[in-house]
Amino acid sequence: MAALTNRFFDRMPSSSDDSTPPATGSPASNPAHGALKLGSFAGIGVFVHWTFGLLIGWIFIVHLSAGHSASQALGSIGFILTLFLCVVLHEFGHAFAARRYGIGTRDITLLPIGGVARLERMPEKPSQELVVALAGPAVNIAIAGLLMIALAGTGAVTSWNFLQLAMGSFWERLMVVNLFLAAFNLLPAFPMDGGRVLRALLSAQIGRRSATQIAARIGQGIAVALGLLGLLSSPFLVVLALFVFLGAQAEAGMVERDSALEGLDVRAAMMTRFRTLESQDSLGVAVSALLAGSQQDFPVMEEGRPVGILRRNDLVKALAQGSAHVSVREAMCREVVTVDAHDSLKETVSRMHAIPCATMPVLENNRLVGLLTFENVSELVVIRHTLDGAADRR
Repeated sequence: MAALTNRFFDRMPSSSDDSTPPATGSPASNPAHGALKLGSFAGIGVFVHWTFGLLIGWIFIVHLSAGHSASQALGSIGFILTLFLCVVLHEFGHAFAARRYGIGTRDITLLPIGGVARLERMPEKPSQELVVALAGPAVNIAIAGLLMIALAGTGAVTSWNFLQLAMGSFWERLMVVNLFLAAFNLLPAFPMDGGRVLRALLSAQIGRRSATQIAARIGQGIAVALGLLGLLSSPFLVVLALFVFLGAQAEAGMVERDSALEGLDVRAAMMTRFRTLESQDSLGVAVSALLAGSQQDFPVMEEGRPVGILRRNDLVKALAQGSAHVSVREAMCREVVTVDAHDSLKETVSRMHAIPCATMPVLENNRLVGLLTFENVSELVVIRHTLDGAADRR
C-alpha cells in the first residue's frame, strides 16, 4: 500500500516519501517511528515497527484457538514474514526509482498494514512521479512472474485456476498474494501508488495542485468505502481506510502549502523579534526568557555565531531531571542548521522536515537576522490563502 507523506508519518503501506532520519550508528531504535532496525541495504535503513510483533502474536493465538498445531501456526507466520520480505522489496522499488532522479530515501519501516518508504521528497515532474509510483507494484508483478516461471518449470502446478492457487502450496499462495498486492496498490486511492499514478496523469493536464485536490478527494471517497466494508468484514480495512483518508488529507495540505510558498525566500516567513542565549547561560536564564514571551526555541550563541538551539521540550526535560543549574550548552540541540535569508522558502521547509532541530537560525552576511520555525511558516500559509480567497471573492 502506498506510503503517506513524510509530514503525516511520513508514509504508509507501500509507497514513497515523506521526517527525521534515523540516527546513524544507533543500535536498534528509530526515533522517528519507535521501530527496531533490522539492517540496511544500499545505504537505506530497514526498520520494523514494534506493533508488527502484535500481528505475529495475533496470528499465533488465532491458530492455536482454532485447534491448529504449533507447527501450523509457525508455518503461517513464516508465510507472513516471507510476504513482508516482498513488501520490503516493493519499497526498495520505489527507493531505487527515486534515486534515479536524485531523490534519496531516509528509511523503510514495516508496519502491520504494510511498508513505508520515506523519500526525501516526491518528484514534482509528472513523468518522474509516474515511474516512482509504478516501481513498487512492478516489483510485486516481477516476483509473481518469477514464481510462475519456476512453478511451471518444475511442473508443481497442475491447474492455473486462481482460486485453487490461492489455497495451494506455499509458493503458489505467495505468487497469488504478490499479484493481489500489485493490484491493490494500484487502486486510485491517493496517496497509495495508484493514487499517485492518477495524480501524475492529471498533473500533465491540469497542474499539480488541482490534480492533487482531485486525487485526494477520490482517495478519501475510496477510503470511506473501504471503511464501510471493513465494518462488515475486517477491522484491518477500517485501519487501512483511516490511514488512506488522513494521508490524502495530509498530502493535499502539503501541496497547498508548497503552492503558497512558491517563489518566496526565507525572509518572508522568518521571525525577526527573538531572543538569543549564550552557551554559558544557566537554564534558569532560559526559564526567565521562556516565561517573558511567546518564544519557544532559542538560538544559542558562541562568539556571535549560533552553535545550537535550546528547545522548550529539551529545557523542560532538563529541569525535570534536576538540572536547573547546568549551562544551556548541556541541554541544547547541537545539530543546528543555518539558512540564508535569501534561500528558497519552499526548499528550506522541505529541509526542515529532515533535520532533528527543525528551528533554523537565519543568516545574512554571516549575521543572525531571524529564526525560521514551522509555526511561522504555517501562519504565512494561512495568511496567503486568506488573501487569495478574499481576492477570488471580489
